[in-house]
Amino acid sequence: MSELVLIDESDPQVTVITLNRPEKRNALSIDLIMQARDAVKSASSDSNRRVILFRANGPAFCAGLDLKEATDPTKAHGSAVGLCEMYRTIATTPLITIAHAHGAAMGGGAGFLAACDFVVASNDLRLGYPEVHRGLVAALVTTLLRRQLGERVVRELVLLGQIVDARRALDLGLINRIGSFEDAMTLAGEACKGAPGAIGRSKRLLDSLAARSTDEDLKYALDFHLQARESSEAAEGMRAFLEKRPAVWGPRPPE
Repeated sequence: MSELVLIDESDPQVTVITLNRPEKRNALSIDLIMQARDAVKSASSDSNRRVILFRANGPAFCAGLDLKEATDPTKAHGSAVGLCEMYRTIATTPLITIAHAHGAAMGGGAGFLAACDFVVASNDLRLGYPEVHRGLVAALVTTLLRRQLGERVVRELVLLGQIVDARRALDLGLINRIGSFEDAMTLAGEACKGAPGAIGRSKRLLDSLAARSTDEDLKYALDFHLQARESSEAAEGMRAFLEKRPAVWGPRPPE
């Protein structure tokens, strides 16, 4: 299996995880999803680690799901379940998670950012949740966004599927600041100043204050994600995207 994520542990407290599928704009294949999940689990099991910092090689942070796998009936379910597990692992680690994003973060890639505690974005970042344009539901991502943003903002993002730039993302609260990878490393250094036990307990407290835990919410959202994946709208939406043409939608299906 190729190294779809690279792990740098040269800093004694900060693990840098780099998405390494640049030729596909780091699209989330099942292998990449599993490698990223396992890298987070490994860092989380090391009591000396304090921060996980995500970055990516190539022109984009992450273009979203690997749509060729998503349209393959033999792989679609595994992709969906794996994505849910990766988000859960990132969102619930006791370590502080920071993403430095550049280029583009779309759909599942934008969800990757939403799973993190902090996001530092390059000026060139474009971010969005275009799932509705593909006949899909941004179910897993919506679970994460509703814990961070107001209802009106979440509706605008997931119902319109519009792309926003770094400045607009900052205004909406999708990212914490605009800056370089060095700025993200500086933030990681700041994060290391807190007591590790207190930070872990603070993260658990924040999660417990929601109506349901992140784990419960993601399991609930996965059903919506899978229903959309298996729909005729998803088949048309993803086929249209791959064929670079507008999707042709039929009448609204019954609920």
